[in-house]
Amino acid sequence: MVKRLNGEAFLVTDMEKLKVYFDRTGHTLTVWFGDPQQEYVSEETGDGVILMKDKDGRVIGFEKLNYSKHTAEPLKVAFETVEM
Repeated sequence: MVKRLNGEAFLVTDMEKLKVYFDRTGHTLTVWFGDPQQEYVSEETGDGVILMKDKDGRVIGFEKLNYSKHTAEPLKVAFETVEM
């Protein structure tokens, strides 16, 4: 299913397929809610965020640059579904 938010098309998938990667060395947080193999193009938003899109231009993931955690605790991620 495809939803639009602020003019961008986002691919909406089951939450169990969501992938979150934290790279301590590269200081990035990457979130995929689509198949990473389907990435066709990336677009930097100018806010240190890169949107990964499929061939149809739908956002299937994003990466936050210069992300860092200042504690040794495991990264905790919470998600909330919203009606669009």
